[in-house]
Amino acid sequence: MTQGMNYAPTPRTQRVACAPGEFCFAVAFMDHGHIFGMAQNLAQAGATCRKIYEPDTRKVAQISRLFPQAQIVGSFEDILQDPEIALVAAAAVPNLRAPIGMQVLNHGKDYFTDKTPFTSMEQLQLARDLCQKTGQKYAVCYSERLQNEAAEFAVELVRDGVIGDVIQVLGLGPHRLSRASRPEWFFDKTRYGGIICDIGSHQAEQYLTYTGETDARVTMARVANCANPDYPELEDFGEFSLLGANGASGYFRMDWFTPDGLRTWGDGRTTILGTRGFIECRKYIDLTVEPLRENNVYVVTPDGEEHHCVTGRIGFPFFPAFIEDCLQRTETAMTQEHCFKAAELCLQAQQLADQKGSIASDAGASMSL
Repeated sequence: MTQGMNYAPTPRTQRVACAPGEFCFAVAFMDHGHIFGMAQNLAQAGATCRKIYEPDTRKVAQISRLFPQAQIVGSFEDILQDPEIALVAAAAVPNLRAPIGMQVLNHGKDYFTDKTPFTSMEQLQLARDLCQKTGQKYAVCYSERLQNEAAEFAVELVRDGVIGDVIQVLGLGPHRLSRASRPEWFFDKTRYGGIICDIGSHQAEQYLTYTGETDARVTMARVANCANPDYPELEDFGEFSLLGANGASGYFRMDWFTPDGLRTWGDGRTTILGTRGFIECRKYIDLTVEPLRENNVYVVTPDGEEHHCVTGRIGFPFFPAFIEDCLQRTETAMTQEHCFKAAELCLQAQQLADQKGSIASDAGASMSL
């Protein structure tokens, strides 16, 4: 750290938004493991898990250990008809997330889904219309920000003007493929929506958050199957660029090429360039550093350089704010339009990549150029 600057965060405890039993939620459709983090973070912020619905008994046994007080029910309808349940948290197969959400909203409950929230623009428009009609919330767990302390600390630094006005956001979203553990739907594009639609949604949301942009256009998008010919509908590489209405740009890369030698599932990074400095978040690992160190934030300004490891110091502020929003019908944690705009941008980028068609690369890969 260079003398003369100190942007270290003040350690804080997770804020509790409500009294026990004041805000009840249900867990349903556990097709993606993200549901465990979503549910646990709601509970840590004060929410009470009241009911669980999931056809797979093994998954039910897993989550029941976390919420032994929750009732296991045999149908989703049981949750929809329970007047005590204010929110349904779900991580269904991606193309089913919107239809499930429509049921939830139509029963007067708020909905909290894993990303990606939609696999088509038609689903997005239906959700927009239904939110306006019902007044219910269609929230999305964009976890690479909402469940990452480095990313949330970067939000604070940007809002405090530490790096000046944001000019560009660079986002890298590598993931480990782990083919043997993936369900069938993971390799079916009609069900997962495409790589930009899926894990690119994290990047679109972070772009909007860090730049403060409310709209943007997709200037480039490309997807590819570079190394998995046995799974022709899998896109193992994707990239896209955005240009915001106020001039801030973004470039984002996502892939399924994390090597087995890395100690975690992916070296996710975000670099935010401003008019007086930059921030780099090394979210899940700082390469070669022992022991494994998550939530690294590097800050460089005219005053010097700093590194902060913020694990346990920031928490996940979205969750208590979201519970309060549901109780008070406010939009402090994330506005509905921001949530939907992030989904819209990744869908537009996926569409652009898909429209360009596939050709064979020199290496024999199928690429959308």
